[in-house]
Amino acid sequence: MSKTELGTLGETLASNWLVAQGWRQCDRQWHCRWGELDLVMAKGPADSQGQIAFVEVKTRSQGNWDAYGLMAITRAKQAKLWKAAQLYLLKQPQWAEAACRFDVALVACRRDRPPAANPAQRLSLEDGRYLVLQDYIEHAFDATRR
Repeated sequence: MSKTELGTLGETLASNWLVAQGWRQCDRQWHCRWGELDLVMAKGPADSQGQIAFVEVKTRSQGNWDAYGLMAITRAKQAKLWKAAQLYLLKQPQWAEAACRFDVALVACRRDRPPAANPAQRLSLEDGRYLVLQDYIEHAFDATRR
């Protein structure tokens, strides 16, 4: 399985978990000149009462050296995500007044069966490995820290 395929499955796990939490997926792997928004999730109506979460998903194997991908979200990466989110909102004006946030989902690929209490936090792969939602960080960063 390629890193791209593994990353896509990590996004699937994160999206499924968020849907179980009451969110709905608006977009996935949304591309623009600034890069890609892995997941765009919404909760509530498309107005000032609603919420949008731009979710960066990092999927890593055991033995990684970057805190399951957290260290890969540098200030430069945050700035690109912020610009991509601005462009997304310009193209989706119904969400212009919604509260927006940047979240990070850290997904671990493991060989041993994880003791996750919530089945929505894990995904079995065909090769016997498991993807586990290691951590979900709400409001991981904001535009003021670019």
